[in-house]
Amino acid sequence: MARREGHIFLVDDDRCFGCAACIAMCPVDALTLIDRLAIVDEKKCTHCDYCIPACPVFALSIEPTPTK
Repeated sequence: MARREGHIFLVDDDRCFGCAACIAMCPVDALTLIDRLAIVDEKKCTHCDYCIPACPVFALSIEPTPTK
């Protein structure tokens, strides 16, 4: 799947508790856990969405990049 131009992958750090379900689903190894928080390597992320439904606390999303 191609990346969505003008979008960014977000992790809600208030919800994420480090279960790693998203990491198990990522086909390009773009997610890692640091201090029990999922961190995305945006350059590797393909915006495939496989990880989003795997999150039990709905902490993941792909949103339009904020404009300044």
